[in-house]
Amino acid sequence: MDASTMKRIQSDPNYQKLVTERKSFGWTLAIITLVLYYGYIAIVAFAPSIIATKVSGDITIGIIMGVALILLSIVLTGLYVLRANSTYDDLTSAIVNAARIGGKK
Repeated sequence: MDASTMKRIQSDPNYQKLVTERKSFGWTLAIITLVLYYGYIAIVAFAPSIIATKVSGDITIGIIMGVALILLSIVLTGLYVLRANSTYDDLTSAIVNAARIGGKK
């Protein structure tokens, strides 16, 4: 890809929107995930009695929280995939089409 094509793509409003939205959404999800994981570890470190509380038989609050954490991570990943398959793919297609049209002129 030559420099003029690269500059044309980088100046495309769809490209700028894609980069901004993807970065913002990605960081938001990353921060949520880190807060959840570090929060869980903080509870294990500073309030182990809460985690050790039995709910039913051998099932403790810690096990429930751990499973919930894994499920929330899957949900957050699913949210990213949904956005990537809709908004981000549409923007990418628009960028590619604009680059093709611009390259033929």
